[in-house]
Amino acid sequence: MTPVTSVSDPAALVARRAPGLSLEAPFYTGQEFFDLDIEAVFARSWLFVAAEAELPEPGDYVTVTLGPYSMILLRDDDEEVRAFHNVCRHRGARILDEKRGSVGNIVCGYHRWTYGVDGRLLHAESLPPDFDRSCFGLRAVHARAVAGLVFICLADQPPADFDEVAARIEPYIAPHGLSRAKVATQIDLVENGNWKLTMENNRECYHCGGHPELQCSLFPVYGYAEEDVPPVLRPAYDRYLQADAESRTTYESLGLPYAAVEELDTRATGFRIQREPLDGAGESFTEDGTAACSKLLSDFTTPRLGRLSMHMQPNAWFHFLSDHAITFSVIPLAPDRTLVRTTWLVHADAVEGVDYDLDGLTRVWTATNDQDALLVARAQQGISSPAYLPGPYNPTEYQVEAFVNWYVTRLKAHLAR
Repeated sequence: MTPVTSVSDPAALVARRAPGLSLEAPFYTGQEFFDLDIEAVFARSWLFVAAEAELPEPGDYVTVTLGPYSMILLRDDDEEVRAFHNVCRHRGARILDEKRGSVGNIVCGYHRWTYGVDGRLLHAESLPPDFDRSCFGLRAVHARAVAGLVFICLADQPPADFDEVAARIEPYIAPHGLSRAKVATQIDLVENGNWKLTMENNRECYHCGGHPELQCSLFPVYGYAEEDVPPVLRPAYDRYLQADAESRTTYESLGLPYAAVEELDTRATGFRIQREPLDGAGESFTEDGTAACSKLLSDFTTPRLGRLSMHMQPNAWFHFLSDHAITFSVIPLAPDRTLVRTTWLVHADAVEGVDYDLDGLTRVWTATNDQDALLVARAQQGISSPAYLPGPYNPTEYQVEAFVNWYVTRLKAHLAR
């Protein structure tokens, strides 16, 4: 008996998905589903791709590769963030190869067609006098900046609910001043698992006992209803309740929104956002919970603000603290390979070695990401076995069910077209 790695009729598997159970193996192992995921989910959803701090000056760019698509994300001369397909309008050559850089103009290395940072075709040699350059600018990709976070959408008609989502999350994020932030560091990690396993792993804390560094500051009761808290976690849960009550007083005094808003599978742009306390000193993701950067992101009167956390379907999660912010973006590479890009942001005036130690800033989440990569790889290995059958979600994994439901809904809508 050989592992099931492909299926001739993805629509049949989508239609028979059983709520409350993990997906069948081909969703995670089959090339058919990988290709379907790119077209039905990633090419039709709003995707988080970068922080504005990654594009500090006009002409700065990053490239994003997603399946067969390649995009250029850059800041134009008016300091607006734009996105274009990384495809020359002459004969289709890939234009920019580097992951990031800075340009005055965008020049294709094949025949030197030259574009402005606004996408207009500026120069093309040896063409007829009546050639209309205005018809051959770079093809634009929808791009939106929200409180310092940049999202793109490849669809001709993006999900219409993004304006509403942006209006609801911006008041939570804006106080952290990401427009005044810079990149402290960025780490790319390739996990040996399907992108959905990466996202599912992030959507629950049922496994958080495997994150000793993270548990120094993160209460390990995320996702638990009070009646589901096991005796071993009861002391942590009691500390959480006390810290939560104290934090709410602080949030209200500073005018910081904190209530959970959770719409993970009821809209096209699913999201969850909430501000809540951290354990220990309650300031940051460090071994004792104290701030990792002495220069705070904004003009906060206290560093003890816990964490503002946000999930965005299909490919991102975030933590915003008083002293720094962390963004995580997920890009599918293959059915069993996924890029996780983690970016640490600090105040633009923070000085490494003076205001923060880079190892101290990144230690907790670097360790956590490495541990999660091992868990995702183990899940991929097990799902690839002929013995694998879909299993039931624990009550604390309700956000995993919401993610899978959102995902399956996207596939159904695409297949119905």
